[in-house]
Amino acid sequence: MQQNNGIDKKQMISFAVLCLVLFGFMFYFQNKQAKEAELKAQEQKTEQAKNAVKQTQATNINPNVTPNAIQTASLGNNELKLEFSSLGGQVSKVELLKYKAYNHKTDNADQPLYLITKNNSNYGFQFKDRTGKTVNTKDLVFSPTVNGNAVTLTADYNGAVIQFIYTVLPKYTLDFKVRTQGLSKITSDNKADFIWDYNVRNLEKGRAQEQSHSEFSYAFNNYKDYDYDGRTTMEEEKETLNWIGVKQQFFSSVIEAKNGFTQSKGNQENVEEGEYLKKFNYEGFVQMTGSELNQDFTWYFMPLDLPLLKSYDKNFDEILPLGWSFIGAMNRYFFMWLYSIIAAWGLSAGWVIFVMTIIVKLILSPIMYKQHKLSAMMKVIRPEIDEVNAKFKDADPMKKQQATMEVYRKAGVNQMAGCLPALVQIPIFYALFRFFPNFIDLRGQGFWFAKDLTAYDDLIKLPFKVPFLGDHLSIFALACTIVILIYTVMTSGNMQQPQQEGMPNMKVLMYIFPITFLFFLNTSASGLSWYYFVSNAINILIILVIKYVILDEKIIHAQIQSNKEKPKAEGKFQKRMREMMEKAQEQQKAQEQQRNKKK
Repeated sequence: MQQNNGIDKKQMISFAVLCLVLFGFMFYFQNKQAKEAELKAQEQKTEQAKNAVKQTQATNINPNVTPNAIQTASLGNNELKLEFSSLGGQVSKVELLKYKAYNHKTDNADQPLYLITKNNSNYGFQFKDRTGKTVNTKDLVFSPTVNGNAVTLTADYNGAVIQFIYTVLPKYTLDFKVRTQGLSKITSDNKADFIWDYNVRNLEKGRAQEQSHSEFSYAFNNYKDYDYDGRTTMEEEKETLNWIGVKQQFFSSVIEAKNGFTQSKGNQENVEEGEYLKKFNYEGFVQMTGSELNQDFTWYFMPLDLPLLKSYDKNFDEILPLGWSFIGAMNRYFFMWLYSIIAAWGLSAGWVIFVMTIIVKLILSPIMYKQHKLSAMMKVIRPEIDEVNAKFKDADPMKKQQATMEVYRKAGVNQMAGCLPALVQIPIFYALFRFFPNFIDLRGQGFWFAKDLTAYDDLIKLPFKVPFLGDHLSIFALACTIVILIYTVMTSGNMQQPQQEGMPNMKVLMYIFPITFLFFLNTSASGLSWYYFVSNAINILIILVIKYVILDEKIIHAQIQSNKEKPKAEGKFQKRMREMMEKAQEQQKAQEQQRNKKK
């Protein structure tokens, strides 16, 4: 019996040529991308210069605004250190005391973690006075007064008093009240426009990954419904938003309006390089009563820790992007729970992932056993399949397919059963794809050469950038790719070659898949690469154990012969397939008869 358990010479040559073409393509566009990156950097510098001019102009809107006129006040608790500016009465600095930001110079998370600093956040309430002039509170100068855990900032505009009262509360919370007196004498508006411009800062190692996780988040319908928007524009003009926030990979800045924001809209724009990841602009209206602005708000500057988010009872836990439907449930109620149980044993994060992988493999082992048993049965009946292919080489493809299915039916081989493991693996893969880069317990946790399991490891640095790969090679990603390639070689031996010219060779495509996987994993969380390295290494061990210890080809051959002797009841699926083929054959014969009559 002739077997093919590896890659033949033609496939090796095809594979090598394909790799050469792929890398040639990447290097060809390398210089082009470098020039484009340089051009974008120049455009960004120009944009930053324009923004600096705009900020200077904004500062000079009020002639009383001078550097000496701007004061600051500070508040804090165990979680937050806050600073307030008299210009606009805004929160001008927010530091999360229990976390550190990644330092690109030292390649360590050793910097203070500021969500707001250096004027990257700018907000205010805008309305028109009776002369038609637009007034925005961010341009006014306030006087700060600190009293315990509260600060009151007071401004005067043409006799109207505007007060912003901030009170720091536990759990990353800042109460924010707006009170006015005499505003009705200078405006007749019945609503004020809340405008928030926010440039989110790069806090993590993986810039592209953090940027993709930065987006608008908001709740409506009395906190019952949640939505997000990572696109260019956000429009919710029909809904009343209970809160609007900007989330990053592990942190979020959220403002809640007790009476809601109406006619909300916003936009966001990626920043390619530098300190900031994205520019966000939000605009929504709040109601004024008798032309006075007396509204209550709450700011939340919080880490995306699931138990903390749930404790607010504001639907904040939806901010954490763990996946939709049962994918999210799998992460919330299984993977997070399993990680916390194993971590309680005192193991480091990398070994916790190792144990998690083993447990998941044990759970899936019955399915894997069936898959490998099916593979062994396919190997035993291969000579019969080859005979059918040779017999019906020049015959009608329908007849050949029917004959092939008859061989499978008599042998008791259900081809559809081989799809089950793949179908089970897809939701698990997607769940873990969401789990590793968003689970804050893994943030900053190192393992071997990876300093942070939620970001890529870059021990191998390249002197240039490779398209789709970056300027580094992840060791975990490389190791995972090699193990997947070995697993593919071991499991593709029984795959049938295409019998018709022009049909793709599935084995060659399967060998290409691990290479494409490298490009995906190289910039992903190293925890994900480590998990799949362990997972596929276990797969290889399972195959060897099943092949040489559990399954015996002689026993399987005897079982197949026994199956052939037993009368086989045609299943619904097989019956339906047979009827469809017979119908197709009848239609084909009718078409041939019509063509012959015309001739």
